Amino acid sequence: MGDLKKDLENEEYVLWLRFKSGDSNAFSQIYSRYVGILYNYGYHILPDTFLVQDAIQDLFADLWRTRQNLSDTSSIKYYLFRSLRRKIHRLTEDEQLFDSFPEADQIASIPCTPSDETLQIESETMDEQIHTLQRALLSLPPRQAEAIRLRFYDGFELHEVANIMQMNEQSVRNLIQRSIRKLRLSFNLLMILYLIYNFF
Repeated sequence: MGDLKKDLENEEYVLWLRFKSGDSNAFSQIYSRYVGILYNYGYHILPDTFLVQDAIQDLFADLWRTRQNLSDTSSIKYYLFRSLRRKIHRLTEDEQLFDSFPEADQIASIPCTPSDETLQIESETMDEQIHTLQRALLSLPPRQAEAIRLRFYDGFELHEVANIMQMNEQSVRNLIQRSIRKLRLSFNLLMILYLIYNFF
């Protein structure tokens, strides 16, 4: 697992260097690889399709324009998530709007990019549990839901979640713990982690 992670980091580092040197194919590869999950993340922050799309377009335009001045990274996904969050924050200029969170029916109508490890669900019981957990996740306060999504769905480490959300690590840990405690009213801990890791 460690070697695989290192290989992925090296691949991303090389791709990022190619992009910074002006390789348009590398830029297109980055865009194609991440635009879908960036949209999903942005929409969870702010349920405004056009604003999120504008923010993503601005982000990639800025990346290309300032590519020679960008810092190096071995995690393009982390770099883009953090940048998009700041971009949306600046574009809204309204903290109340920025802190809002989509209703369950709004999210249900948006196609979600599944993880590569998504499994086929054949059991009706499992299917019901997944739908119940989805509803429970949507009932969480916005920042708790964002922390859960970044940590378990998007796979960021705790310190990376803290940096993306511009919080200290202990505050993020507290958010996640409060979320898990609330979810455990309906599910046992192993079921929560299993479903989040595999289906969200």
